[in-house]
Amino acid sequence: MAWIWAVLSATLLVYLLVGRNNTKRLPPGPRGLPILGHFHLLGKNPHVDLCHLARKHGPVMGLRFGFVPAVVMSSPAAAELVLKTHDLIFASRPRNDAARLISYEQRNLVFGPYGAYWRNMRKLCTLQLLSASKINQFEPIRKAEVSLLVSSLKEGADTVDLSARISTVTGDMNCLMILGRKYSDRDLDVEGFKALFTETVEVTAQFNIADYFPYIGNLDLQGLGRKMKRLSKVFDSFLEKIIDDHVRNKGERKQSEDFVDTMMAIMESGEAEFEFDRRHIKAVLLDLLVAGMDTSATAIEWAMSELMRHPEVMKKLQQEVESVVGLDQMVEESHLDKLDYLDSVVKETLRLHPVAPLLIPHESMEDCELQGFHIPKKSRVMVNVWAMGRDPDIWANADDFTPERFIGSDIELRGRHFELIPFGSGRRGCPGLQLGLTVVKLVVAQLVHCFDWKLPNGMKPGDIDMSEHFGVVTARAKPLIAIPTYRLHVS
Repeated sequence: MAWIWAVLSATLLVYLLVGRNNTKRLPPGPRGLPILGHFHLLGKNPHVDLCHLARKHGPVMGLRFGFVPAVVMSSPAAAELVLKTHDLIFASRPRNDAARLISYEQRNLVFGPYGAYWRNMRKLCTLQLLSASKINQFEPIRKAEVSLLVSSLKEGADTVDLSARISTVTGDMNCLMILGRKYSDRDLDVEGFKALFTETVEVTAQFNIADYFPYIGNLDLQGLGRKMKRLSKVFDSFLEKIIDDHVRNKGERKQSEDFVDTMMAIMESGEAEFEFDRRHIKAVLLDLLVAGMDTSATAIEWAMSELMRHPEVMKKLQQEVESVVGLDQMVEESHLDKLDYLDSVVKETLRLHPVAPLLIPHESMEDCELQGFHIPKKSRVMVNVWAMGRDPDIWANADDFTPERFIGSDIELRGRHFELIPFGSGRRGCPGLQLGLTVVKLVVAQLVHCFDWKLPNGMKPGDIDMSEHFGVVTARAKPLIAIPTYRLHVS
């Protein structure tokens, strides 16, 4: 280990000598350690730690992780500078081992570096996979899967693991829309779908030494490289099988084309006008699967958790849905636009529990000045949407779950109001926003409309554990357990 520290120390010396000539004003921040920088200031929930640091050092805060300069934006004005005013400068993603190993050398949308390929791929996905017409095409699938969920909950009034049920329904929906059929846990790996996707978002979110100390990256001191290579092999084998199945069954009549069909047709036609082969298809499929399953399920879990913690809000939402839908039928997607209080509940959930609390890191493509501070090229930029959602200068009673704050408000979730941007904004805003919101609203509305919910073992609403498990998607640390009682007049 001695030689490792010798290499790091020599590199740090060069870094400091070069840095001495830089007289430009950098963003303020806490004092860092030699070599390590500010790693020691981050615990198991980095978004919370960074929020506390920003309250002391300011909404544009400078940090250093290893040899990589970083900037954390923790206010709507600071976020707007990065995601709107200077959107193009910050439109890229940092190169990292997770994206390189798991996402086919960053050929995907989430981690792909900004450039002609990424722009073309985003356009293709937006127009061909995530358009309003494509989303509407899969409405019968979503309806059928939610109906199966309701039926399974009706069959027994015993205690259920609602987190697991939500994960299953969103997973099945996504597999049907993206891959054309459902897949069981064992189809992917002995660990199962949920375990592997959970491990993927955890590994991707970890601060990997190899990304910040490139000279020792090959040593894989944390063992993350081995985990990533194993995940990559499992996913690649699974996705190859999916594509092979579609090639073999080409020509069969289907009720609707799934995403694999659409992308295979584009690849074979040559319409893409840029390099587009199986690697690109697999990279985008993995994006859609991970994002679609984990983000929707997590948002639904947090919404149901808050509703159970606040029975008066649950009752008010039930009354709204009942007035629009009636107790003689289930919720249809056509009802969702008429459910204003549901919209407020979802907004309030995502304010307090953004599924990606630091979004996905951006990278500056050139030197830039923000609020009088110099941001060097290749800086890693994080937008702490969790901190903005909990800021008492923005929100009255910021830590309280109060959907009423959005009634009559023009604040929405599409990236135009920077105090509430759980889906990001600008070029890197989430292209699957509409599909995600549709799934979240439909499942929450259905669970609230079809069932009354009680907590097991005499628990009180305030006893629900709301601790987080940090990852690219930050979910509940413990599953949500509850007892459903069917309330509709439909057998």
